[in-house]
Amino acid sequence: MSTPTRYRVIALYKQLSYLGREYPAGADYFHKKLKGAFLKNKDLSDPAEIQKRIDLGDYVCKEIEAMYHINKYRAMKKRYYEDAEVGNIQAKLENTNWAQGASSSATSSSPQQ
Repeated sequence: MSTPTRYRVIALYKQLSYLGREYPAGADYFHKKLKGAFLKNKDLSDPAEIQKRIDLGDYVCKEIEAMYHINKYRAMKKRYYEDAEVGNIQAKLENTNWAQGASSSATSSSPQQ
């Protein structure tokens, strides 16, 4: 493994380890899975395969960050809306035409004979 690739893998491990501190299943669980995944791939020597795994790790980082943002949004939403209001908002969203999909709107706009 070349030196820049090695540094990139180490940086990815540190980034994932940092993101795992707030993981819902616990930091210990996340760290065990992370360490297992990196140890499983430690013997890779093909640069293309290593780059593929680094890209997968970057994708996982983005997914974890997105999960954290969604959880933060939901927590804030609970603080500002009461449960009844949230139920009303969800009911309104379910009754809109765009939520039902294009197929139902296409059938309703067809001329009747």
